[in-house]
Amino acid sequence: MPSYKLNYFDARGLGEVSRQIFILSGTPYEDNRIPRDQWPALKDKTPFGTLPVLEVDGKQIPQSLAIARYLAKEFGFYGKTPFEAAWVDALADQVKDFLAEMRPYFAVAMGMVEGDKEKLKAEVALPAIEKHFGLLEKAAKNNGNNGHFVGSSLTFVDLLIADFINSVEGLVPGFTAPYPAVSAVKTKIDNLPKIKEWIEKRPKTVT
Repeated sequence: MPSYKLNYFDARGLGEVSRQIFILSGTPYEDNRIPRDQWPALKDKTPFGTLPVLEVDGKQIPQSLAIARYLAKEFGFYGKTPFEAAWVDALADQVKDFLAEMRPYFAVAMGMVEGDKEKLKAEVALPAIEKHFGLLEKAAKNNGNNGHFVGSSLTFVDLLIADFINSVEGLVPGFTAPYPAVSAVKTKIDNLPKIKEWIEKRPKTVT
């Protein structure tokens, strides 16, 4: 078996889905959490100057979704058919679009930049939630309300969306109430025994 080292900050953020894939698959890995003050000295040693970076036998893979897709393919969390895999990709890309639209609000809400939080919530966050979570709700319903977004088995996009909800709820409490099918997926993920155990013992971080 290859050796795996996941390099990311001491946060859930863009590294959490890959951690959960390792945990669910029972695959040993090194969870290397880099202190923020050490990052500038390490930045130029990464392929794109960003984290996370996965090392597989010392070879680097950058970009969070590329890492998650690689691991999902390796360990069976990518759907059962090419069609399902395409939908997993489509939904993951939709979440990426949502994150891009939410970034101005996140930056202010998390105190990284100054701005009018309530104004951005009304003008940026809530419209983005309505747009993208409406699409996710439709996908979950079209998949039969079975607790997954694609097919009948767990895929990395289930993990991605469930963890993202956990982060957004800290800034927009109760925002998933209008989306019961999406909420059902999150509940199912949060109650997987290995994920439940991980959530209870993982380092406590804001995001």
